[in-house]
Amino acid sequence: MKMKSLLLAVLFICGFMMANAQTSTFEKGTKVFNLGVGFGGNYYSGYNTGITRTPLIGASFDIGVKDGILDKGTIGVGGYVAYKGYKYESGYGYGWKSTNLVIGPRGTFHYPLVDKLDTYVGVLLAYHIVSEKQTGNWEGYNYSASSSSVYFSGFIGARYYFSEKFGLMLELGSGNLGSGTIGIALKF
Repeated sequence: MKMKSLLLAVLFICGFMMANAQTSTFEKGTKVFNLGVGFGGNYYSGYNTGITRTPLIGASFDIGVKDGILDKGTIGVGGYVAYKGYKYESGYGYGWKSTNLVIGPRGTFHYPLVDKLDTYVGVLLAYHIVSEKQTGNWEGYNYSASSSSVYFSGFIGARYYFSEKFGLMLELGSGNLGSGTIGIALKF
């Protein structure tokens, strides 16, 4: 329900801003670095006590490579990396630690809908690395495991620029460690 409310709020804000003139905020040669904190996701959500979560920390980079798609659209390419961790302590001297890392290339299609708002959709080819290991006193056990997988993920996003170089960003659906990311965008 929270995700639906957030999406409705974003759509409302975008609709409110539609009266502004349309100008391009992302074009061929534009380079943008995003840094954000993730929200949503339900990894290990069944535990109520003893768990410590590291929030999703994500970074991405996009560069515009082709203008003039569907008149005002621009294609971008770049990369994405994100980290999220968990640690469980039972209270009896044992527990486990889990780390998740996602890294991979991504492609974006930017289309200006509102002045100062860079709106886009994209795909991510992600490599997901998961590792777990026990912590504390397990009386003779020494458990650790790791796994990795490759997957595609789609996302939508928007960057609102307060100045020529600085803005806020929101992406929904980027990667599988959370529902989205909110943070800053730096254009150079």
